[in-house]
Amino acid sequence: MQPLSSHALDQLFHHAHSHLAYLPTAIDDATLVRLYETLRWGPTAANSSPLRVTFVRSAEAKARLSPCLAPGNLKKVENAPVTAILAMDLRFFDALPRLFPQVDAKAWYEGKPDVIVENALRNSSLQGGYFVLAARALGLGCGPMSGFDPDAVRKAFFEGTELRPNFLCTLGYPDPQAPRRRNPRLEFSEACRIL
Repeated sequence: MQPLSSHALDQLFHHAHSHLAYLPTAIDDATLVRLYETLRWGPTAANSSPLRVTFVRSAEAKARLSPCLAPGNLKKVENAPVTAILAMDLRFFDALPRLFPQVDAKAWYEGKPDVIVENALRNSSLQGGYFVLAARALGLGCGPMSGFDPDAVRKAFFEGTELRPNFLCTLGYPDPQAPRRRNPRLEFSEACRIL
């Protein structure tokens, strides 16, 4: 493997930021499929892949999501072409015989609710990071957010399933005229140590 170019690193990390405003350009199905097809190759424990994504794009779906949002996130979701609900499947282990066939990995989880939740949350969050990077790699802006009522989202979108929302993420083509807001980050010496 070769290091990515500075331009690629800028798009993914150095110049990237959470977006609050997008162009009024629709995101087509093919782009959403390509986004998932890109992120799905990122590693998870035992290839468990617990992330399930619901792309909220229609007016009807946005109307269902709006009452679940914290007031500060309402406009962000209304103005975004798409808002993704990134959820974790608490029955992710049912797919392990196909996704990780070399051992009986399903037995590691089945009937162990604490282990299931811990691993579903950890690995769907990991996949959520891949989601943001894949979206940026495809030229989309992202606005990941936690300001929502998870029970309300579960009832509105996942009633009767084993899916639980992890976080939301607006998607769109960034408005180049919008102010760029990026807060500082911790320095290496504050966040890391080498032993």
